[in-house]
Amino acid sequence: MRSSNPALRDSFFQGQAIASADRMTVQGVIAKTGLMLLFVLLTAGWTWMRFYQSGGNPSAVQGMMMLGLFGGFILAMVTVFKPAWSAVTASFYALFQGLFIGGISAVLEVQFPGIVIQAATLTFGTLAAMLFAYQTGLVRPTEKFKLGVVAATGAIALVYFLSLILNLFGVAVPFIHGSGMVGIGFSLLVVGIAALNLILDIDFIEQGARKGAPKYMEWYGSFALMVTLIWLYIEFLRLLAKARSR
Repeated sequence: MRSSNPALRDSFFQGQAIASADRMTVQGVIAKTGLMLLFVLLTAGWTWMRFYQSGGNPSAVQGMMMLGLFGGFILAMVTVFKPAWSAVTASFYALFQGLFIGGISAVLEVQFPGIVIQAATLTFGTLAAMLFAYQTGLVRPTEKFKLGVVAATGAIALVYFLSLILNLFGVAVPFIHGSGMVGIGFSLLVVGIAALNLILDIDFIEQGARKGAPKYMEWYGSFALMVTLIWLYIEFLRLLAKARSR
């Protein structure tokens, strides 16, 4: 079993089984995911208020956004390599990501009123749909399915990485970041792949609970799910911004 979410790999569950009753449960993951969402909302709300207190000046929150983006990335890498620390690192990851999400949400809300509630509704609606599809067996995470999602996610990551490198040299990647049909189609594709990652994440968490992973893996499973949810929310923001700017 494998996951295209880099935060979820078999190696983190293999050999983790313990002989005590203090084991990972799906209910524990759900509770900790709710707590991490609260952490995100706390710092996102603070950045949001700072933006509006400045009169809608993006430069007032740019520093916090960069701190959240790069701080969250560093903490994500630490969590991936040290899952036993996830109770601490995952919580701070959520706090840092909230700084970035709050800033970008506020900036886009000024440009496109109502876009934040739309993106949030679509994100959690997608999560609910994927949970339903998984529980009812409408979508089965077979090995071929997982390999396809892994390949597609890797391709998207490569496109974004190349786009970032080219932008550093003043070269803009045509079409995919624009509001034309190609750009919107690309965003729809990315949203679809992010949604399919939720299936893999849910399956991985369930398998971890079945295998008797230690209790701290609840934090790690929550962190992994948050990685996908935050990615999905940002992609919905991008898609809606493209569609409404046409």
